[in-house]
Amino acid sequence: MNEGSDELRKAARQLIDTELLLGGEDIPAERNPLPAPEGGRSLSPGGVSTEDKQRLLEQMDADEVRPCTKCRLCESRRQTVFGEGGAGAELVFVGEGPGEEEDRQGRPFVGRAGKKLDEMIAAMGLRRQDVYICNVVKCRPPGNRAPLPDEAHACCGYLIRQLEIIRPKVICTLGNPATQALLNTKVGITKLRGAWQQLGMIGEGLANTAVMPTFHPAFLLRQYTQENRRKVWEDLQKVMEALDVK
Repeated sequence: MNEGSDELRKAARQLIDTELLLGGEDIPAERNPLPAPEGGRSLSPGGVSTEDKQRLLEQMDADEVRPCTKCRLCESRRQTVFGEGGAGAELVFVGEGPGEEEDRQGRPFVGRAGKKLDEMIAAMGLRRQDVYICNVVKCRPPGNRAPLPDEAHACCGYLIRQLEIIRPKVICTLGNPATQALLNTKVGITKLRGAWQQLGMIGEGLANTAVMPTFHPAFLLRQYTQENRRKVWEDLQKVMEALDVK
């Protein structure tokens, strides 16, 4: 199999995945520019090998997150759900918290919403191992409710340290809790989605990191309209442009 055939096969697979996400209609996104970092900071991660990043993440998970009892969510969990994907990823997806299936398997986004996120990632021409996926809280809230403010506050330090280790170019926040926690805002996702934001000085090396808020995959499953799918695809295309993903 020659290289040209491999590229053609990949392009065809991505087209199918895109049509799956959009319900059969490919609608181009309106582009808006990635904000320039302040102070000349480069958005490219560097200085630490991917192997060392993976080791640091695994150590934090084992030593701090799994035994954590900082909030009430520890009382009902089966297990913590730390995160997974490439430790050197340029793109991190952040959700709100584990659901029932995630709590059972100990992995993020493996239920119905996870399958939808997989479709979103595939439509971008990427694989789960090419990105990093995690949540604001590492334990399942009862009844799959949104994390309460004190629960998110107790757990957010772990998320910030994950991001400090990975140093992604772009963070894609999924839904209100993740967006509001990382951007320290009360503005809703409907107003924020699709427009580039930047992290504040929440952690070492994270200030001005580009953030693209978009709808949570669970919202797409509840409100599975062509308009909502189009909006998410527009947001993902802006992320692809920022990362030079084709």
